[in-house]
Amino acid sequence: MSQSVERALRILPVLAQGPTGLGEVAQALEVHKSTALRLLRTLHEHGLVYRQADGRYRLGARLFALAAEAVENLDVRAIAHPHLAALNARTGHTVHLALLQDDEVLYVDKVDSRYPVRMYSRIGRPVPLTVAAVAKVLLADLDDTERRALAERIDYPRYTARSTPDAEAFLRELELVRAQGWATDLGGHEESVNCVGAPVRGPGGRVVAAVSVSAPSVVVTGEELLELLPQVLRTAEDIGHDYSGESA
Repeated sequence: MSQSVERALRILPVLAQGPTGLGEVAQALEVHKSTALRLLRTLHEHGLVYRQADGRYRLGARLFALAAEAVENLDVRAIAHPHLAALNARTGHTVHLALLQDDEVLYVDKVDSRYPVRMYSRIGRPVPLTVAAVAKVLLADLDDTERRALAERIDYPRYTARSTPDAEAFLRELELVRAQGWATDLGGHEESVNCVGAPVRGPGGRVVAAVSVSAPSVVVTGEELLELLPQVLRTAEDIGHDYSGESA
């Protein structure tokens, strides 16, 4: 990387801390003011830096527009799929990727189990919000007001004796999921199916998707499935790094 490009890039995190004067930029870069000014002017010409009326510099609107456009055009499914396939190859169980859209959580990708007994789930189909591990992971990331409002307006079907019974129980479970960073569905939707899910975090740490491993209890018990949690968490983390463009 050329020295000028490297110095220009080093300016951006300096300005991210707030409006900064020329002298402070030069000091942070350990360069003469004339060099810092030349770099700032170049960034200003491209809209990446803005010079305020008081002479200080801050990040420019063009930089935020580019970041928003890049995030909007990211396809988390395409990024996640190789990781889902690798998790499936290691465990042999069904792997799902899910997204939150309005008041629905949808499966957007699936890699089937290699075992003869398989789960019935379809890409594009909503999951049961109150019991599915991926739903709990995604909804737990909502702020307190959003979580309570959603919990109070949805229904609580009793799929099995382990299904979440009401809004208060659901909110307590979401608090637990938020604190521990993962979720389970141990027979809450179907008595014979267990699932463990983890959040995929994007830029800023917000949850952008959820990944899960599911298996019928005739293939693996709930306790045995929980032993795969570290692999599920690592897969979700790896997807998040790729999605955010960060090094693991």
